[in-house]
Amino acid sequence: MNSSWNPTHGWEDLISAALVGTDRRPLPSGAATPEAELLDHAALLTVRARAGQTPREGRPLEAAPQERQPEVSRAAGDRLARILGGERPRLLTEWLQAAAARGHRLSPHLLPELLDQAARDRSIRPHLGVLAGARGRWLAGLNPAWGFLLEEVTAPGAAHETWELGTSGDRKAHLGAVRAADPARARLLLEETWEKETPQDRAAFLEILADGLSLDDEPFLENALDDRRREVRHEAADLLTRLPGSRLALRMAERAAACLHTENGELHIAPPLACDAAMERDGVRAKPPRGTGERSWWLQQIVARAPLEIWPRLFGRPPGELVRMKIPDWGREVMAGWVRATVLQGDPEWARVLFAWDPLADLLAVLPRKDREDVAAGFVRRHGLDGQLIMVLGGAAAPWGPDLALAVLEKILQVSGTQPWNLSELSRLAGERIDPALYGMAERLSPEPPIQEVAALLRFRDDMLKELQ
Repeated sequence: MNSSWNPTHGWEDLISAALVGTDRRPLPSGAATPEAELLDHAALLTVRARAGQTPREGRPLEAAPQERQPEVSRAAGDRLARILGGERPRLLTEWLQAAAARGHRLSPHLLPELLDQAARDRSIRPHLGVLAGARGRWLAGLNPAWGFLLEEVTAPGAAHETWELGTSGDRKAHLGAVRAADPARARLLLEETWEKETPQDRAAFLEILADGLSLDDEPFLENALDDRRREVRHEAADLLTRLPGSRLALRMAERAAACLHTENGELHIAPPLACDAAMERDGVRAKPPRGTGERSWWLQQIVARAPLEIWPRLFGRPPGELVRMKIPDWGREVMAGWVRATVLQGDPEWARVLFAWDPLADLLAVLPRKDREDVAAGFVRRHGLDGQLIMVLGGAAAPWGPDLALAVLEKILQVSGTQPWNLSELSRLAGERIDPALYGMAERLSPEPPIQEVAALLRFRDDMLKELQ
């Protein structure tokens, strides 16, 4: 190392030299080091800074609280360790969800790795609120990187007193439980604390009101349209859209009726010329996404928030005929608006009609479970393996029953003989979405490797879930 180097030179000197080059800015006091040595000096400064910290007076840590939840079985913990070690890693969320639903807690030695993973992956955090137990929350209080855990649900069914004192997750769980049992009481509970809630919590609490939604909620939601936070206003507008008799729905129906009319058996469209303050209050966003025209954007949102029941009444045609009508201009916007309205309002009749016109996963999710699987199975049997098929199957909630499972397995067999290179995602979906108790059906269907690989994954999941019982 250059003998002219003075260890008192600061980090800023090294950064300056590195940015502009040692030829233009040599290190001070004659320490013009070669470029190769500059990084050595940076490492030296780092070690010096870490080693030279003044010790602080410490105090013994308080012991972790006693656990009240049952620990997962030895077999379940071992399987989780295997999943974390790289065996079937895509099943991690299913394992965590199943264990948390049963009120279990993790073995202590598994906590650090899972908390580190949750610091990077938000999707698994809600499950860890239960699974981490008292020791996990104790650890989270010692490590700021794990502090997110202190906001999650701490038990499968939060106690009643948690509305005032619980974590954000506990309070959401409590409000959800009250809403399921007594919708009016849950709304009154929320009204009492509404002004004191954070904007983030207000939006999350409004989502919970979707369960048991009725016109009794309309005055509260109408007031929420004036909230300062856009996410809150948008969630309130979505809920009011689901109530055909709400004031917002009636206002949107009037706007939509002014935009559409029939002439010579065709639908003719006159999009709005402007987006005024009243439209914005009702959830119409004035600024369109990049590449979308303003009038196109406003039209689509108005149609999406208008009650679906107005169209057959206005034009004297059922949904199936309306969807097939010719629309000379602005047809794409109207259809997109109807799709969004169907998803928001959860209308199965419109969902079936629109799915036949454009198979979308969002429309499939609107259908009742049995109809959803029947429609999905029919689509799988008549459609080739492509991105659309994968997306549609993504809308079929797990676990898949026998009919849909058989349709997908037969599709795997068919494709394995024609385009085996294209099987991976369909096989993964089958293994992760089919009811794992059906592994025997898959094993008996065919000895072909793709089917047996799916069967092996189903058996793995079946064993996994039995270990958590």
